Amino acid sequence: CSVSAPQKETPLANAAFWAARKGNLALLQLLLNSGRVDVDCKDSLGTTALMVASYYGHIDCVRELVLQGADINLQRETGATPLFFAAQQGHNDVVKFLFQFGASTEFKNKDGGTALLAASQYGHAKVVETLLKHGANIHDQLYDGASAIFLAAQGGYLDVIRLLLSSGAKVNQPRQDGTAPLWIASQMGHSEVVRVMLLRGAERDAARDVSSSA
Repeated sequence: CSVSAPQKETPLANAAFWAARKGNLALLQLLLNSGRVDVDCKDSLGTTALMVASYYGHIDCVRELVLQGADINLQRETGATPLFFAAQQGHNDVVKFLFQFGASTEFKNKDGGTALLAASQYGHAKVVETLLKHGANIHDQLYDGASAIFLAAQGGYLDVIRLLLSSGAKVNQPRQDGTAPLWIASQMGHSEVVRVMLLRGAERDAARDVSSSA
């Protein structure tokens, strides 16, 4: 997922999106205080200024939008929320702030992705830790069955894997096609990940169920 520029919006709304993207707090405040820009205005894909600011990690703009009443849990057409974007990009300060104002970890995008899965996929260990502390489900899975530990194993993110395992993740949880985290880590050449997963109980034979894969 990435955040696009707004389309079919008023010039002032476009300016608000630009300010959120660039981190221009003064301009954003001016526009919001004018009363002529809805704090939750959306582009053609359902993206809000808060999503944009969260994606780019502009904490001051995020704070301003939230304090001006932006809806923290609005979803884009893809299903992504401000929390998802902040987690995906590794902005732990934004993630923590959004939680202070009621961000939910339960929303899923069109692939079944959650904030925890996104943070795990991109190796953001600090964000993963924050999400777990705020109730993220360690057993979240994409609709294809990929778990947080599977995605972290695929990327070779050892710190994330250790954190997930210590929080109760299932080391042998396969994807729906039978592919196990250990197998994908081995295929990607992440030898240290393979070593740690074996030490933590990964089954050598839990490789891949070839019969169930196309």
